Amino acid sequence: MFVIEEELNKLPKKPGVYQMKDKDGEVIYVGKAKNLYNRVRSYFRKDSQKDPKVKAMVKRIVSFEYIIVGNEVEALILESNFIKEKKPHYNILLRDDKSYPYIQITNE
Repeated sequence: MFVIEEELNKLPKKPGVYQMKDKDGEVIYVGKAKNLYNRVRSYFRKDSQKDPKVKAMVKRIVSFEYIIVGNEVEALILESNFIKEKKPHYNILLRDDKSYPYIQITNE
């Protein structure tokens, strides 16, 4: 049985992508993080649930999955791909394929 509090304590402090799921196992949100432990846990704190969208989403979360990646760039690309593939309800950015994230490489 998946117990959110227990699973939150197992999260690594590494970069990655996470998928929040509802009772039917549908992915309702995809996000990226520099630190999965801090980011995923932040959704379940009382102070983060002031935003109605976040509050509504958290009520529906029954489980989550995550994938550890090497860095933030990998997380951004993987997040973008998952959003396009799964079309999660609570992701509004990147969902319509009309704009793409980009990375600017400089000499700095």
